[in-house]
Amino acid sequence: MKRIDCRGLACPAPVLKTKEAIEADRSSAIEVSVDNEASKQNVARFLQSRGYDVSIAEEGSVFQVIGTSQGNTSEPDVQGKEGTETEEVKILVLVTSNHMGHGDDELGVKLIISFLKTLKEMGNDLWRLVFLNNGVKLTIECSEILPMLQEYEEQGLTILVCGTCLTHFNLLEQKRVGVTTNMLDIVTAMQLADKVISV
Repeated sequence: MKRIDCRGLACPAPVLKTKEAIEADRSSAIEVSVDNEASKQNVARFLQSRGYDVSIAEEGSVFQVIGTSQGNTSEPDVQGKEGTETEEVKILVLVTSNHMGHGDDELGVKLIISFLKTLKEMGNDLWRLVFLNNGVKLTIECSEILPMLQEYEEQGLTILVCGTCLTHFNLLEQKRVGVTTNMLDIVTAMQLADKVISV
C-alpha cells in the first residue's frame, strides 16, 4: 500500500499530492494521512472520483483516508457534462462575498440574495455555483438564501464550497448545502466552463 503523509498541509496540497502519487504508478491501494476535516473530505472525494473505494480511520486528530481499487482507476469526470452532446453553454458563477458591491453592506446583502435567486433565469446554462471567501457564509444554516440554494441543489445544480474558507471561518460543521471542495476542483471547473462570472 502506498502511504502519503499530508499532515500539516493546507488545501489543496493533500489532494495534489494524492493525485501525483496515483498518476505516478496507478497504485491499487493508497493511504493518505491528513489532520483536518476539509482535507479528509477532499481527499476522500478525489479518490472516489478516480474509482477507489474509500474508508476512513481516525486516530486522535489524524485521519487515515484509505483508497482501494480492483484496477478500475480512471481519469475523473470532474463532475462535468463534458463528452455529452449538448448545445448548452456551461456557466460557472463564482461567489466570493456574502454581499454584492461596495458601500452600504445592508444593501449589498439584499443585492446578493436577489442575484442568487435570479440565477434560475439562466436555466440549464447555469452549470456550477462556487462559493469562496466570505461567500461560504451564504451556505450555512442561518443563511437567508439557504432554502433557495438547497432547491438549486435538489434540481441538479452542483454547488462547490471552499473547504479552506469554511475552516478559516470555523464554519465547516455549519455548512448545509453543496460539496466541500478544494482549489484544484475549483480551478478545474473554471477551466471546463464556457464562461465564468465572478461576483
